[in-house]
Amino acid sequence: MSGPSFSLKDLADRVNGDLIGDPMITIKSIATIQNASNGCISFLSNPKYNKFLEDSSASAIIVTPELSKDLNIPAIIVDDPYAAYAKISELFVKYKNPYSDRSINYFVHETAEVDDSVIIGPNAYIGPECKIGKNSIIHANSSLVMNVEIGKNTIIHFNSILGSDGFGYAQEKNEYIKIEQLGKLIVGDNVEIGAGCTIDRGAIDNTEIHNGVKLDNQVHIAHNVVLGENSAIAASCAIAGSTIIGRNLQMGGLSGILGHLNIADDVFIGAHTLITKSINKAGNYVGIMPAQNQKDWAKSSVFIKQRK
Repeated sequence: MSGPSFSLKDLADRVNGDLIGDPMITIKSIATIQNASNGCISFLSNPKYNKFLEDSSASAIIVTPELSKDLNIPAIIVDDPYAAYAKISELFVKYKNPYSDRSINYFVHETAEVDDSVIIGPNAYIGPECKIGKNSIIHANSSLVMNVEIGKNTIIHFNSILGSDGFGYAQEKNEYIKIEQLGKLIVGDNVEIGAGCTIDRGAIDNTEIHNGVKLDNQVHIAHNVVLGENSAIAASCAIAGSTIIGRNLQMGGLSGILGHLNIADDVFIGAHTLITKSINKAGNYVGIMPAQNQKDWAKSSVFIKQRK
């Protein structure tokens, strides 16, 4: 099955860009600048790829005004080529609903409320008291365990589990007594949750994932966490229970945040960083070192321990 194709003018109109060259050139796909061929459109947003521009075989390219001066191929001129590429990429999706042509088997509890526009994949489980808003997608093998509310235009990717029991126990002597998790998980609008993520519902208060949040694969968010609007978390991160996070958090892969902390708006956490204390000021926080030979690391660790 062949994919969609567009004129260069169609794509320029999509991103409100200025055109250089023939507006009726047919574009059939998107490609990286170094691997593009005839019929492809590419983009330049990272200066380290500028070296490929002169010899690229792309039919057109998306560039900034600064790079448009000496071009010898058709182009779309925009201030932010990467954002333009993101908007154009949506046009080339072949299967907006990958489940539309088959008989789908999934479970929806009698107390759940699912909008008619929602897409649900096979083997999905929608449990008690769950609600799913307009145009959201629940991909195959995902579970909304119970008391999960999902807003509009939200995507839950394959094998994710939302509303699972939080890790809550009271210790009595040498035994642990389970604390029943009675709260909700509330997920906002325009949220995207990657494959294999786990987000616990609240113990008493709710776990909250606010509008516009984006989670990569294999992210765990514990009970009673509040994650602010437009935060983005890379793969294999974990946030412990009852931590309150402001807007626009960016969290590098394999990072963690301990529980019962408060994190300000506009905090950037580097990869492999563990946050152990509250952060009350916006900024870039990192707690890693470059890899070293084992003997060199042993020497460095002695120096670190001696610092006060």
